[in-house]
Amino acid sequence: MHVRYSPLAQQFADPEEIFAELRELVRSGDFTLGKPVAEFEAMFAEAVGVRHAIGVGSGTDALKLPLKALGLGPGDEVITCANTFWATVGAIAEIGAKPVFVDCDDSFGMDLDQIEAAITPRTRAIMPVHLTGDVLDMPRLMAIAERHGLPVVEDGCQSLLGEIDGKRVGTFGVAAGFSMHPLKIINVWGDAGIVVTNDDEMNRRLRLLRNHGLKNRDEMEILGYNSRLDSVQAVVGKWIVRQLPDIAHKRGEAARYYDVGFADLSGVRIPPRNLRTRNVYLLYILFAERRDELLAHCVANGVEAKVHYPIPVYRQKALEFLGHRDGDFPVTDRHAREVITFPVDQHLSRAELDHVISTVRNFYRQA
Repeated sequence: MHVRYSPLAQQFADPEEIFAELRELVRSGDFTLGKPVAEFEAMFAEAVGVRHAIGVGSGTDALKLPLKALGLGPGDEVITCANTFWATVGAIAEIGAKPVFVDCDDSFGMDLDQIEAAITPRTRAIMPVHLTGDVLDMPRLMAIAERHGLPVVEDGCQSLLGEIDGKRVGTFGVAAGFSMHPLKIINVWGDAGIVVTNDDEMNRRLRLLRNHGLKNRDEMEILGYNSRLDSVQAVVGKWIVRQLPDIAHKRGEAARYYDVGFADLSGVRIPPRNLRTRNVYLLYILFAERRDELLAHCVANGVEAKVHYPIPVYRQKALEFLGHRDGDFPVTDRHAREVITFPVDQHLSRAELDHVISTVRNFYRQA
């Protein structure tokens, strides 16, 4: 049996409803910030439970533009997690600010015990990352941020509909960025992102920033960017955002099935499950002994397992200028050596989940 990683072929197996609306869009010529964009933004805002959603060109832009709207730039520092995808750091660097890392814990979120030691006179914001689909302890982080007068911009790209204490990712900070890249919880047919906020002034500035700073067709209020969500992608987004609750539910069901299947297996360790959070499992990750051998065994037996991420972002060549050395963030380094990711999406059958479990169990049984 082959268990693929990406569900895209199944997710868009019958795109006729999307094509029908795209044909209407072509007839209208409403391609730039058109009616479908406003409709999708309203649907997304309702799904997350916020007042405003602003469609932008990518998930990276969805993180960058709120920092820019806060006035950050060269010389400023943004605290974030040493274990994250490149876009988090790219968004900070793109406005000229400096990423300042703290280590993570085994739930893959930043270690909140390290936050205050990382704050300097140049710190201007905190960007927590809700990695893998789980949710950081945002009530505790917000208390730290408020104590130091720092705004929080959430990187929610991997945790759409994630919750802690019944409150959703994207409703804590002054803004939050989400990605709709093809491998995210919901996705479109290419790159796209969306920012959510309950702050009216943040909403106003974001709408200016994404569209060249234009107040209207003839007046540029501020210097901005070209980061508009395409109407074409908004049509796809409208189609899939309606399925969001079902997608999140089924991913959680698959992950819980895995947890039961791996619970008694010597050689792997399930990350801690926080009863306060709703994990939407963009990634299903285990800590594994002999990880690289297990990965090769899985691939050889038809399971498209992956590693997120084998080289931590702080050790990438592009960030050599920060002066970090191997070992600066030991938990992140351990994760790079031990974690393995398995397919976990709404389209996987029980037989496919069983094949993943049996493949892993057979590896350690043979060992």
